[in-house]
Amino acid sequence: MEKIIKSDEEWRSQLSEMAFKVTRKHATERAGSYESFASGPGLFRCVCCDAPLFDKNAKFDSGTGWPSFFAPIEGAPVGEKADNSWFMRRTEVHCDRCDAHLGHVFPDGPHPTGLRYCINGVALNFQPED
Repeated sequence: MEKIIKSDEEWRSQLSEMAFKVTRKHATERAGSYESFASGPGLFRCVCCDAPLFDKNAKFDSGTGWPSFFAPIEGAPVGEKADNSWFMRRTEVHCDRCDAHLGHVFPDGPHPTGLRYCINGVALNFQPED
């Protein structure tokens, strides 16, 4: 996938204020504040660049108030880096295509991976399967 680079002005014109704060400035939406997603199969895509990131089949209810997934789609542009902000050690998850901050990944998820990708709902668009 081709790397997407835009100015803050360009991102602001494309995104809601909260989506801009989360994806471009590394904020976190309040737990339980994301819009619920349609039922049925489909893909979760990056709100900034439309890259396919997570399959609905990998979504689970973690009880945290944020959408959670046990794995990204194979080959998805989901990158990770150390995040030591707020006096914590976490692993940030971002879109490698556009550098959008998505959330964090934790080692307390279900099988088969044991991972919990805790993603800001405002960073995702849901595309139902046709």
